[in-house]
Amino acid sequence: MLSSGGLAGGIEICITFPTEYVKTQLQLDEKANPPKYRGIGDCVKQTVQGHGVKGLYRGLSSLVYGSIPKSAVRFGVFEFLSNRARDESGRLDSTKGLLCGLGAGVMEAVLVVCPMETVKVKFIHDQTSANPKYKGFFHGVREIIRAQGIKGTYQGLTATVLKQGSNQAIRFYVMTSLKNWYKGDDNNKAINPLMTGVFGAIAGAASVFGNTPLDVIKTRMQGLEAHKYKSTLDCALKIMKYEGLAAFYKGTVPRLGRVCLDVAIVFIIYEEVVKVLNTVWKTD
Repeated sequence: MLSSGGLAGGIEICITFPTEYVKTQLQLDEKANPPKYRGIGDCVKQTVQGHGVKGLYRGLSSLVYGSIPKSAVRFGVFEFLSNRARDESGRLDSTKGLLCGLGAGVMEAVLVVCPMETVKVKFIHDQTSANPKYKGFFHGVREIIRAQGIKGTYQGLTATVLKQGSNQAIRFYVMTSLKNWYKGDDNNKAINPLMTGVFGAIAGAASVFGNTPLDVIKTRMQGLEAHKYKSTLDCALKIMKYEGLAAFYKGTVPRLGRVCLDVAIVFIIYEEVVKVLNTVWKTD
């Protein structure tokens, strides 16, 4: 399960990263007159003009290094918990799917996602500085730890735990519900990859609409201006006070595009890799 989830995560992030880059830039773009970016297209245009197409992949290395263990932890913990929550027939009901997803999300947030996301956000934010100071993944990590210690890679932990916990709770709840609906009374009914992808995209969309405000707060707490916020709650209150409710949904469109594709691809690859491994090693 760990290898299946890790492989799925690594492939997915290489495909979808530019949308993650644009989403992060829009979320970091605090209210100004005028704002730095006028929208998705303008963000892409300015990035390509200033840094070339490769600029859209700034921070990719942090997610590649992190996505493999992230997905491995996510699916490994989910399988561990769900195998103990299934009924006699092997069926997992939606509520238990939600709780197992919550557990998986919290665990991945603490072990992998928070340091990975902190580095990614700092890299992306650094690109907008007049004199970027991070020369690469390992150089950036060294500089962050040198200046702030290990805690410098754990900024926004509370927001990250809330975001990832709710993310996976929503996704696995929706995925479990849709799979149970599709299988009906036949728990052994196979689901083809296309249908798995559709279910994954729906689950991804549900998580975007359900927790983008937490994603915006997390991004702000991990940016180069994070020192302005005393806590997760303080960050949320300042966004509301100075930028209004709409600011909590910055980056929704690019995030929607990335997450739907992300979850669809990850679930398809995961399910197919599991099938292959079960055939090769005759696992249960």
